Amino acid sequence: MNNKALAVASAASVIAMSSAAFAQTEIDFWHAMGGQLGERTDAFATTFNGMQDQCVVNSVYQGNYTETMTAAIAAFRASEQPHIVQVFEVGTATMMSAEGAIYPVHQLMADQGMDFDEANYIPAVISYYSDTDGNMLSLPFNSSTPVMWVNLDLFEANDLEVPTTWDETIEAARVLQAAGVPSPLGFGWQSWSMIENFSAWHDLPIGTMENGFAGIGTELTINSPEVIAHIDRIQGMVEEGLFVYGGRRGDSRPQFVNGEAAMWINSSAYFGGFVADIQDFEFTQVPLPLDTAVRTEPQNSIIGGATLWVLQGHEDAQYACAAQFLDFLSGTEQQADWAQATGYVPITTAAADLMEERGFFTDNPGTDVAITQLSLNAPTPNSRGLRFGNFVQIRDIINEELEAAWAGDKTAEEAMNAAVERGNELLRRFEETSGS
Repeated sequence: MNNKALAVASAASVIAMSSAAFAQTEIDFWHAMGGQLGERTDAFATTFNGMQDQCVVNSVYQGNYTETMTAAIAAFRASEQPHIVQVFEVGTATMMSAEGAIYPVHQLMADQGMDFDEANYIPAVISYYSDTDGNMLSLPFNSSTPVMWVNLDLFEANDLEVPTTWDETIEAARVLQAAGVPSPLGFGWQSWSMIENFSAWHDLPIGTMENGFAGIGTELTINSPEVIAHIDRIQGMVEEGLFVYGGRRGDSRPQFVNGEAAMWINSSAYFGGFVADIQDFEFTQVPLPLDTAVRTEPQNSIIGGATLWVLQGHEDAQYACAAQFLDFLSGTEQQADWAQATGYVPITTAAADLMEERGFFTDNPGTDVAITQLSLNAPTPNSRGLRFGNFVQIRDIINEELEAAWAGDKTAEEAMNAAVERGNELLRRFEETSGS
């Protein structure tokens, strides 16, 4: 080989070695955040990628919560699973039952030598995603709780006090209706807000066996006299024209944004969108109404939102990047910024403290309601949350039965009895497929 050829070969070797030395490890992060939330979620990955040169996180929107979870399950069966996937809270039991498919976060962090202290996280949030020994299985990412959004201008114009009970809510709705408000009350994610959180708020069981936390042989109890009375109350509001059903999930959001509903019960995480979209009136968040016939004081609300699960089947270098990315997402600055921009609850106490130091809660009255509701009292077995298999499908059943009630096709008792009967069938199917 002549000197020129030798030089070319040597240069090529150096370039190859250099490329190998600086080759970046890529990991895929599938999420269910659309719109402005999706942009902020993708920005986390962009920021992380720019902070270091070893890892690249590919942040990919996969559709809504159900679609993302379904896509991840299908991908795992085809051995094409992402490294990290966002799954909403009602998918927790399903993910836990997928032995061999998940890489518990506490184990991942330990294996990668990361400084990971679960005591840094807000108890009401992490308890939902921990095993019976208190080990965190997935990383809370976007955690929220339902609150009541209030159009302050309409309340002031009608000389109304913001209600704290359901009786006061109905009385305020009647005054607002008389003033021409089309749908004084609205709500979304109705199983979550009207069944699951109504129960927790009043320390009522959603199911047996500590709402499923104590095992998979649970049965639903959402046809209790208290819940039936609550659904009957809302049926009465439908008949009076005080409540107009606006659809599942957040479909009824325009009711509040357009001023058609003066009170709207749904996630605290609508804050960021409301700040951007509502220009014509002042609004705030207040605690959920209390049914004083059930309790004289509220217990605590439970979380919604989603968490990040790490999936098995990848290389160690990729898991090292996954651990670094999750650690980054848990950072105090990131969590405080995310919570301030969106209305989600900061998952660490340090982030909540930073928000307080910044004066965020003082400058934005009501934005501390979600945190206050979640930490109002030490959770009981009834108010810790729920862990039911097939609950994604069970929520669909509850939606169908509630819709039948709002349409007047079923009484509250008939609807809730049917929801329990149909839901229990799915719980038994989950029990069978889980090998118990």
